[in-house]
Amino acid sequence: MNLVSYINLTTHWVNELMKINNKRYIFFLFIPLWILTSCQSDEPVREEIRNEKTLFMYLPWSSNLTSYFYQNINDMEACIESMGGLHNERVIVFISKTSTEASLFEIKYENGKCRRVDIKPYSAPAFTTEVGITRILEDVISYAPAKRYSMIIGCHGMGWLPVKASRAIRYKEKLHWDYTDRPLTRYFGGTTAEFQTDISTLSAAIENAGVKMEYILFDDCYMSSIEVAYELKDAADYLIASTCEVMAYGMPYATMGKHLLGTPDYKAVCDDFYEFYSNYSVPCGTLSVTDLSKIDGMAGFMRQLNSIYSFNEYQLGQLQNLDGYSPTIFYDFGDYIRLMLEQNVAPESMRNEFEVKLSGLVPYKTSTAQFFTATRGPLKLNRYSGITTSDPSVSQRAVDKYNTKWYYATH
Repeated sequence: MNLVSYINLTTHWVNELMKINNKRYIFFLFIPLWILTSCQSDEPVREEIRNEKTLFMYLPWSSNLTSYFYQNINDMEACIESMGGLHNERVIVFISKTSTEASLFEIKYENGKCRRVDIKPYSAPAFTTEVGITRILEDVISYAPAKRYSMIIGCHGMGWLPVKASRAIRYKEKLHWDYTDRPLTRYFGGTTAEFQTDISTLSAAIENAGVKMEYILFDDCYMSSIEVAYELKDAADYLIASTCEVMAYGMPYATMGKHLLGTPDYKAVCDDFYEFYSNYSVPCGTLSVTDLSKIDGMAGFMRQLNSIYSFNEYQLGQLQNLDGYSPTIFYDFGDYIRLMLEQNVAPESMRNEFEVKLSGLVPYKTSTAQFFTATRGPLKLNRYSGITTSDPSVSQRAVDKYNTKWYYATH
């Protein structure tokens, strides 16, 4: 019963008791009223105000990309200003200024301009651990509660490969971020293992925080991978990422941002990416959107396929590679399965089933005619399904593929 209702009811009974002149009853009748008004004034009931959506830009320490991250933030602010502000949503940014110093702030729109409002400083944040990422996510959720959450992750990337592969000293081949005499491209994290994060760690942290992202956009190299997608299938509804290296500039948020805010327009995201990178100084880029609700169906198909057919490794050279490494680590997933079906003369029904599942899994994708590699420069893109796999790779760097959740689900 609220205060107004109680006062009305009390007034009624006071009038009745006055008729019988019973002052003792009247006194006791007002005791609950006194208690109720005291509680009302001392402990006000607060209704939690929830925004429709919170977009979280997560930019952990990535060594040589910090200046590009600030450009990404500037571009997102320019986008918000061009839209005339945010509409029932908030944009929160975590950025590492150094390897031990980071901050959390909000982008707010006021009087036609964006400004940054500090939320929390971090000293030596544990952004490579499950506990550390969980706490950062909990800070975001606490400060900007919403019905929906989306996440942009900017850093270097190396697909599904575990951090321990970066630590192994037996590999003498340079990684794409080690080249400093050519255009810079964008592991999940920095250029050295102590600042890198395993995908399984990210997935667990999101689950611990009690949210499921509307989408996760990886502004990093090589993250549109079937192995990555399967690891994140319970952490997000969609994955937006590149099969190849991403130029250091990253996503064109000044134009693309409006399609990431509000209700996502995934096709428009791909269209804006293509428009930007087809006219870029290095006109190379790939981007795709993976519907993670469809990945279990693809895993079931692959489990059946692997139980009856195998891939002839002598034809590895025919596959579309999507990196510049030798041996290749990331192959085009669609090209790999089509060649396996062709090698084994699979029935038409199975080929058709695969095409249907693939189009559902990757509903939107785009690419330029070439893709960039720091190791070998621009390479021609002949076949492109929008998602990679390391299943047929014979690279030593890919030996941990047998321990991925995708491998266990499909073999």
